[in-house]
Amino acid sequence: MKVNVHAVNFTVDKKLVDFIEDRLGKLEKYYDKVVSSDVFLKVENTSEKENKIVELKIHVPGDDFMVKKQCKTFEEAIELSSESLERLLVKRKEKINTHI
Repeated sequence: MKVNVHAVNFTVDKKLVDFIEDRLGKLEKYYDKVVSSDVFLKVENTSEKENKIVELKIHVPGDDFMVKKQCKTFEEAIELSSESLERLLVKRKEKINTHI
């Protein structure tokens, strides 16, 4: 699976990119037809501690799934959004398997 990381208005370090690629690579065991993913990292200019926004978009044949999470750290947001995508991909796989 191809992972595209887009950092909006800041530069992202290699450690975070590696973490994202590792975590999203695990999604393929839930649904093996994942083509690519786009990860958008944003920092919101507010006084709140939860100002890190992650938008995760997964491309599968015939569909796109998008999850958006806002947390204190990018790692936490990636974890939460990938868990949500795991549930979506399992649901999609079950739906396709019932139609075969």
